[in-house]
Amino acid sequence: MSDSEFLRIPSPQSSPLLQRGEADQLVPGSEVIYLMTAHRAVATGLAPFLAIILFCVTSCANISHHQFSEPRIGWQTKSGQLMYRTPNATLIGEALVRFSKTGGFELTVSKGPGITLLSLRQDATFAEVKGGLARQGWAGPVAQAPPQVRGWLGLRDQFLQASDRKTLRYASGNETFVFRF
Repeated sequence: MSDSEFLRIPSPQSSPLLQRGEADQLVPGSEVIYLMTAHRAVATGLAPFLAIILFCVTSCANISHHQFSEPRIGWQTKSGQLMYRTPNATLIGEALVRFSKTGGFELTVSKGPGITLLSLRQDATFAEVKGGLARQGWAGPVAQAPPQVRGWLGLRDQFLQASDRKTLRYASGNETFVFRF
């Protein structure tokens, strides 16, 4: 095979200027400029495409494909306030908690309407945490949870054990959670 079979370079005659009848605007040596311009168009056109593909591939790392059970009539729902405290910060926000006797658990922490700080879905073996308080977010088996979400994942067991309380206090490491319903 010859090199021309691998790389097909458009001829100057395929130039849009020639096709529109504006050939008199071509000057000697413009074929080289045309080829360089065509090369740049392909190279720069490919960069945004590659950036989008890279973003999609890396974003998929935190997307959960686990099937959580949806809240139903048998689920208990509580709404109130959460005070979340660490050595460096204290946050008070609105909390919506839903849980079932079968172990399904959902927690949404917000600061006013439309500002979700944390969204947590969890069952006995798998969890998904999203939002600013979760930093980068995480999804995976509960046993493999990173340290920054372990305190949040401990809340499920607390709510399943004390489902009828008006106040729930839970401490995990240097984090303290106080719920008032």
